[in-house]
Amino acid sequence: MSGIIFNQTVIMLILMLVGVLCNKTGIISSSANRELSKFVLQIVNPVMIFMSYQTEIHDNLVKNLLVAFLLSIGTFAVMITLIYLFIPAKDGRETEIERFSAIYSNCGFMGIPLANAMFGNEGVFYLTAFITVFNLAVWTHGIIMLTGERDMKKVLKVFYSPTVISIVLGLITFFLQIKLPALPSKALQYIADLNTPMAMIVSGISMAETNVLKMLKKSGVYRVCALKLIILPVLLSLALSFLPVDQKVRLTVIVAFAAPPAAMCTLQCLSHGKNYLYASEIFTAGTLLSIVTLPLIVELTEYLTKISR
Repeated sequence: MSGIIFNQTVIMLILMLVGVLCNKTGIISSSANRELSKFVLQIVNPVMIFMSYQTEIHDNLVKNLLVAFLLSIGTFAVMITLIYLFIPAKDGRETEIERFSAIYSNCGFMGIPLANAMFGNEGVFYLTAFITVFNLAVWTHGIIMLTGERDMKKVLKVFYSPTVISIVLGLITFFLQIKLPALPSKALQYIADLNTPMAMIVSGISMAETNVLKMLKKSGVYRVCALKLIILPVLLSLALSFLPVDQKVRLTVIVAFAAPPAAMCTLQCLSHGKNYLYASEIFTAGTLLSIVTLPLIVELTEYLTKISR
């Protein structure tokens, strides 16, 4: 499975480089990239999530989905607690940005293609549990931590976001076994298939705006990336590898959490006048380093699972 992850991350890197090229040659500007990002987040991702529910119902799927929800809730609860210990508040440190980046991953842009590469629609199906918990956590704890604002209107928006709506509709069609007719199903599948290339190109355009030389001189970038990509995922792998749960669910949750820092941190910093350049540097470094770390985390999880049996 680590080989599949490695191959997929290399493919994703190539697609990111296309995004970098598009930005550097002026084909796609930064402002246009924001619109593309909205299209991916509000159309492509939700369609792919919905289509993952267009499958035959059976007991294992329902049980594993529930387990995925429970593991995701437990993961965020524990990791949010740990991050306050690993990244204590200090003068002169962008504590909120570092904590946000270390907890919240790019589970939509990166997680969906990886889950799909590992287990197809079933992987995306389990990933919806993690994405649901992620959205609830990031729009409550995450935004309050990053901005200090307690805007309940923004919190409530998560419940009628395209992602959550697609999950709710998907669950309804799944449990009632409502299948789309062939033609609209094929049309939606074409949109779903755009997810990996478009998400990676958008990420590449965002990365192109980062000053790499300045990024390499910042110790905080290394500290956050070490936590997000290695230390916390290893702790999670150790915790989950000895639980009697389906391997597909276990790996999906671990990969979703071990994905690089969320691009959302940069967008929220832009919106709230925070240091978005620092957030972007962490995002860029984490995305590049995850090409190495993600396969290693999967390899570790598979090894721990074998010795625990």
